[in-house]
Amino acid sequence: MEYDPKIPPYLSSDKNSFAYISARDRWPIIITQAIDDIFQATRNAEVPEKISEGKKIVEQLAKLKYEVQHDRVLTPLPEDGEPDIADYNRELEALGNPKWFGGPWLYIECYLYRRIAISFSLSNHWKSHDVFHRQKISTFRSSLPAVTELAHQYEQIVSTMHSEGVHTTPEQEKLLFTEVMEICLWGNATDLSLLTSLSYDDIQKLQGAEARKRAEKNILANDLPEVYDVLIKLRENGQPGEERTIDIILDNSGFELFVDLILAGYLLETNLATNVILHPKSIPWFVSDVLPRDFFDLLSALQNPQRFFSESSEGSSDATPTAPITAEQVSTLSHLFNNLSTHHSEGRLIIRPNLFWTSAHSYHRLPHVNEELKADLQASQLVIFKGDLNYRKLTADAMWPPTTPFRDAIGDMAKGFRVLALRTCKADVVVGLAEGVDERLKKETGDTGEARKWAWGGKWAVVQFSDGKNQV
Repeated sequence: MEYDPKIPPYLSSDKNSFAYISARDRWPIIITQAIDDIFQATRNAEVPEKISEGKKIVEQLAKLKYEVQHDRVLTPLPEDGEPDIADYNRELEALGNPKWFGGPWLYIECYLYRRIAISFSLSNHWKSHDVFHRQKISTFRSSLPAVTELAHQYEQIVSTMHSEGVHTTPEQEKLLFTEVMEICLWGNATDLSLLTSLSYDDIQKLQGAEARKRAEKNILANDLPEVYDVLIKLRENGQPGEERTIDIILDNSGFELFVDLILAGYLLETNLATNVILHPKSIPWFVSDVLPRDFFDLLSALQNPQRFFSESSEGSSDATPTAPITAEQVSTLSHLFNNLSTHHSEGRLIIRPNLFWTSAHSYHRLPHVNEELKADLQASQLVIFKGDLNYRKLTADAMWPPTTPFRDAIGDMAKGFRVLALRTCKADVVVGLAEGVDERLKKETGDTGEARKWAWGGKWAVVQFSDGKNQV
């Protein structure tokens, strides 16, 4: 709080903002889906105590939904043995115990998911249950066409790089870097916390080469050339045996995690990094965010794609196709599994959760409240922050003028860190735009007053970089 910017944050009470729409419309749906998941899991349970606990969790979630819909006062979180609870409750008190429609959107939304998690952490039989896991698996199964397309491209890239006598020009290498990074950017389109009802056909429209090509013109700020120049210089000037680590602060699981792994493999294969560290969440978070389990589930799916993509989700009523995939697709995905699992087993592809990522803290506070994580990320050659929530936390979800330089908006993360944000816009906060861009987009979409509806749906994106390695 003392390290937050003086610019006021977006509030859940602001009817001109996506914060209000989220609280009013999205949150009750998300809680209802969680209740449905527990109902299904409880019905299939056999241990009486687990069934009893499941019914209690359903009651707790139903109570939470009632409180949200009736704008009740937020209550202190009960202790579940984790140190972040004290931080949540201190901030809640400092905010004056607001109502659901009466406080900072960033804090209240994080509070929502932390409270959902407590319902499970205080149980005996449901501690490791991911209430959003069925949705994640179902959606990833629906991504098969784009998954196999990208896996095939990756196989060709790796094969070309390891072929004798084949050399890419600097221009070709830069184009390839740009394409892989933009794939990683637009992979964020499949966000289950926003797309609460998604059909198979809907998912196909969000993924694949044609969709990415159409979206190129929608990147409103693009610092990828500067990022590429930095990474090339680090590679050229690196000493033998010197480690060059790139960290990726993950966002969504499923297809987005898949493209994140494509990026990680590409960075390792091209020696733009010697190690890649993936940072997942520690608890189920914002519906589709990556947990450590999701990483291993995805590798397992690639290891046995015929079984994974040919089965429907347990308890699922979706229309995901269940036809067997082709032998060629199986071969392509198996190649990707072998490549990624080798990087992982040899310690080049690392997964490293941290409880900080599910705190209510904006990243303005990170350098001051978590010394260990600060030192870890400052040692990295590049820290890539994926997705909308990470962008909101980088900018403290504040009402910055849209022309504010990205470096100015991220506070002390501009000092000692090399930060890259890959973000498709799904919330009001946006910085680093050229003069007149916000006004033009508001006019094109019919926005009135202070509303910034053009930034709510993921159609537009920003790729923004701050090189603070020499700043203190």
